Amino acid sequence: MLEIRPDDLSGPEMADLIAVHARTMLAASPPESCHFLPLEGLKQPSVSVWSLWEAGTLLGCGALKDLGDGTGEIKSMHTREVQRGRGLGRRMLEHILAEARRRGYTALLLETGSMDAFIPARRLYEAYGFTLCGPFGDYTDDPNSLFMRLALD
Repeated sequence: MLEIRPDDLSGPEMADLIAVHARTMLAASPPESCHFLPLEGLKQPSVSVWSLWEAGTLLGCGALKDLGDGTGEIKSMHTREVQRGRGLGRRMLEHILAEARRRGYTALLLETGSMDAFIPARRLYEAYGFTLCGPFGDYTDDPNSLFMRLALD
């Protein structure tokens, strides 16, 4: 049975998964175009992190950053490579969407890569209604980044 639960990032499994996520992002994008949050960045009070478990095994994670203006940013969506194709990213995204709506956010935003390695992520977000938008927050125009937004009801 799958379980999504809040994570305080204190366990070695999450530290390992966040390190894998960082290596994966750096392998697909130039360092100056990587905007993942390191473990300490995910521990900010404005960021909520969830882990996805099955039978005691960590399968993935996702995070939601409160942008302070009634919107949130999806961060650190990652599923272990051997677990991909099972709909786990959808489960985490649905959890984050429900939490954003519970908080009363008006929109969710995200940054993802423009390279082919990020096509599955973009397709997932598009399937849930995210559309391209311009840079937000501290982001700047970058040919290696795409920005997406979803208005929430």
